[in-house]
Amino acid sequence: MDQYELHRLLEELLRMPTETEWLEYKEAKTDYDFRKLGKYFSAISNESNMKGRPCGWLVFGVNDDRKIVGTQYRSNSKDLDNLKHEIAIKTSGGLTFMDIHELILPEGRVLLFQIPAAPPGVPTAWEGHYYGRNGSSIVALNLQEIEQIRNQGNKDWSAQICEDATIYDLDPDALQRARVEYKKKYPRLADEADCWDDLTFLNKAKVIIQGKITNAAIILLGKPESEHFIHPAVAKMSWILKDKDNIEQDYEHFGPPFILNTELVFSKIRNLKYRYMPDNSLFPIEVNQYDAYVIREALHNCIAHQDYKMCGRINIVEKPDELIFTNLGSFIPKSVEEVIKNDSPPEYYRNRFLAEAMVNLNMIDTIGSGIKRMFFTQKKRFFPLPDYDLSDPNKVQVRIIGKILDENYTRMLINHTELDLTTVMLLDKVQKKEKITQEEAKNLRKQRLIEGKYPNIYVAAQIAAITGDKTTYIKNRAFDKDYYKNLIIKFLEQYHSASRQDIDNLLLDKLSDTLNEVQKRKKVNNLLFEMSKKDGTIVNTGSSKRPKWVLT
Repeated sequence: MDQYELHRLLEELLRMPTETEWLEYKEAKTDYDFRKLGKYFSAISNESNMKGRPCGWLVFGVNDDRKIVGTQYRSNSKDLDNLKHEIAIKTSGGLTFMDIHELILPEGRVLLFQIPAAPPGVPTAWEGHYYGRNGSSIVALNLQEIEQIRNQGNKDWSAQICEDATIYDLDPDALQRARVEYKKKYPRLADEADCWDDLTFLNKAKVIIQGKITNAAIILLGKPESEHFIHPAVAKMSWILKDKDNIEQDYEHFGPPFILNTELVFSKIRNLKYRYMPDNSLFPIEVNQYDAYVIREALHNCIAHQDYKMCGRINIVEKPDELIFTNLGSFIPKSVEEVIKNDSPPEYYRNRFLAEAMVNLNMIDTIGSGIKRMFFTQKKRFFPLPDYDLSDPNKVQVRIIGKILDENYTRMLINHTELDLTTVMLLDKVQKKEKITQEEAKNLRKQRLIEGKYPNIYVAAQIAAITGDKTTYIKNRAFDKDYYKNLIIKFLEQYHSASRQDIDNLLLDKLSDTLNEVQKRKKVNNLLFEMSKKDGTIVNTGSSKRPKWVLT
């Protein structure tokens, strides 16, 4: 572009709305942080991709008010040219600026960095991290956005055709089971379905495409030896039994057909009876450790969401009091809370063809509703809610607890069936001592469901009284400072002096159980400082290492 064309381009960019994610202005009067520049490169590249633009722009020499102020950033042309190489070293795929345009105006020098959109299917990373925009801020690209870009370059793997496979590579028993489940799902089509041949049925059930065998068909209905058709992908489920010390006791691996072998996995799980005593009753309630629907939904979700291209297995680990289901691949929705809140399928789906086939074969509920039903089921059983561990971006782990963690908390659920699921999820986290946000804690406090100083919160007295959790409540509830100060003064009146060990022995077990050991000792430090420096009631006649506290 010549100077005239660049000037017109700049004028056009200056007229763009302020919240344009693929465009950013910086003064950069003399210099600009290289790492920030790289993050903007990644963010603008990814945002350009998602907005369907071929490129985005980073403009130096313009302030936030869209006023041209000029920049001296890398005024040496050689240094400016080197920037392309420097950026390419740090980005994924060696991506760099399409061009760096220099515009000389009366108001000053302006640099226009032309940033290419991320290639289809490949998000742009800077130093191994994907960035995006949230208004004017640089933020990490969320998993849904990453999948949005990745899915552009990759067709649904589960819908891909296994060219050499035929219907004879499908298991006859699995086909028969598929017909039974399809008719359960669509009873109005039962009579008609009985007249369909196998190819017609599989086309109607959307397991194959125009008579051709898909990867989804091999996974769900394939003979055990048919797995080679999806190589190098892996279709395996592993059940692993471990004892309380996490030592492996037994295991078994299962391949296709998953429509049959999920039942074999289910049969391996020892679903023992569990008993607990409700209030005002002489008779215990007896239930299975695990609800059958919850087990099947968790397992079938693993099958539907597994990233088979990662060549790993679906794992089901059984421990004495919990089941852990693991599948490879990121959790595409932003969070489990978002899934519960929206109660709708995600906009992007890793294996949409497979998931829809599983819906048609009655293996999972309507896409998007199963997780919420799992939570409701556990709530109605008064058991802990499912735990989703999403700390690994390439793996989803779901833990189903098969015992009551806190009988008092369970009694609270029994006596407060009117609590909505969102509130129960938060209280479940509080009981498990998992962190919730300050805003969430504020909402619980408004309902008088929790007490304590954030983040050391606990179930409130009114709930504890109903649930019988009075002892825990008293141990969690802190007394006011005067109570502790009076204890110290009474100790010194009787024994005349006290070491720090004496003070710790006196107070530590009386402080709130919501505090850890370090926090308790810090609390004692603060009390001693306040009594000696502010109140003037005690004085240290020893040293800082070996204090000896006496009354003044």
